[in-house]
Amino acid sequence: MKLTHLIVCLLISAAGFGQKKPVKISISHLIKNFYACTSYGYPPGDDEPFPANSLFAVTPKGIVLVNTPWGDEQTQQLVDSVKQRFNKKIIFCVATHFHDDCVGGFNVLKKLGAKTYASRQTYLLAKKEHNELPQFTFANDTTFTIAGTTLKTFFPGEGHTSDNIVVWLPQGKILFGGCLVKSIDASTKGFTGDANLKQWPQTIKNVADKYPQAAFIIPGHQGWQGGKKQLGHTLNILNN
Repeated sequence: MKLTHLIVCLLISAAGFGQKKPVKISISHLIKNFYACTSYGYPPGDDEPFPANSLFAVTPKGIVLVNTPWGDEQTQQLVDSVKQRFNKKIIFCVATHFHDDCVGGFNVLKKLGAKTYASRQTYLLAKKEHNELPQFTFANDTTFTIAGTTLKTFFPGEGHTSDNIVVWLPQGKILFGGCLVKSIDASTKGFTGDANLKQWPQTIKNVADKYPQAAFIIPGHQGWQGGKKQLGHTLNILNN
């Protein structure tokens, strides 16, 4: 019996050792009614959680969100957090490309009655990969205005993925660059399995030309300090 008990304990310990660490989102105030949400995922082969960014605006009618947190569980954390902190529901979300760090919480939001959007190209790629899908799509660059908050989507060209868009929020001079833009904290290109490495540098130049007035640029991962310097940093990473 003692030997059996020891074996069971060792198996339980081994299973626990292999489990990923539980993660909690964090929320950071940017300016006015705009906030960044940091969630975490585990890229293949990584044992440490890696941060991913979402952006949201607090409006009189509810929360307007760019990119879901990384997965259903952390999206639910955000739902609970904004309810507790602002007494608001998430009413709208637009995703910037088809990967799980952008669309991975759509199912949670749809169950709560939020309207979920992505480009038609993002929808098709997410469907192909069996990722979560938006309710609504748009074919071209689109402007959304919700309770006085404006979001303008822009497809600057292929880069991190063939469908990556950026979202401009003029009231805060905030550009959500998503995974197209590398943080100052980044030293590598990151995941490039769906990237167009040849087009990516020109796409970054297109973003720089279109948004010279951006006060904040939020990358898909890691910190957002550095503003427009992140665009130059991205070019340096891509060219090395």
